[in-house]
Amino acid sequence: MIAEFDLTGRLAVVTGGAAGIGRAIAEVLAEAGARVVVADRDFAAAKATASALKGHALALDVTDAEGCETAATKLAAGHGPAAILVNNAGIVQNAPSLDVALADWRRVIDVNLHGVFHTARAFGRHMVAAGTGSVVNISSICGEVTVHPQPQAAYNAAKAGVNLLTKSLAVEWAGRVRVNAIAPGYTATELTLLGRSKPEWFNTWLAGIPMGRLANPREIALAVAFLASDAASYITGTVLTVDGGYTAI
Repeated sequence: MIAEFDLTGRLAVVTGGAAGIGRAIAEVLAEAGARVVVADRDFAAAKATASALKGHALALDVTDAEGCETAATKLAAGHGPAAILVNNAGIVQNAPSLDVALADWRRVIDVNLHGVFHTARAFGRHMVAAGTGSVVNISSICGEVTVHPQPQAAYNAAKAGVNLLTKSLAVEWAGRVRVNAIAPGYTATELTLLGRSKPEWFNTWLAGIPMGRLANPREIALAVAFLASDAASYITGTVLTVDGGYTAI
């Protein structure tokens, strides 16, 4: 292995790590040698994933700012500060803007944007104090372009916020902690099940992807591992798009 890609011994926290892209990220980081902490609201699922990876499970609701601070402090006290934080937890709500319930709008923003801030601040506090670390936020192509035909204004707005939050934290913490984001395109996970079940949605998606297929979660995870590693030591404030060419058209 090229030395700069080696994550041996580094403590990596992955939120929403029990399934989907999060699980793939946890798996790839573990393969690269990291000590992985699988953080998820679904603690049973987190334990199952962590057990498979010989890692640790953490019950974490990213919308609970105080809970995030407590979890980060306990982790730092017991294992030292995280060297890698991947903010992956996210949800989507497909509803027209004229009809979406305000509670649903707030929930999407709370998980996808506020949750990234809560965890970045809680775990980043210890990273900044240690003077080292890498944060990788999982954004989306939806933070850059409006996808269609599915209506999801709240999700799009949240991911756009994640992109600028990433750049803001990167500038604030420069020289101590690197902060970057991955913007996946359509990926074959639970989050896209609804769209994949609707031919009018799915066919539109495929028509807009020059590579003609969805990503698999491991392809996203490998990009995360790169940004988390020393191979990306001079990269901060970047949103790396992994979308099969969707946003290049």
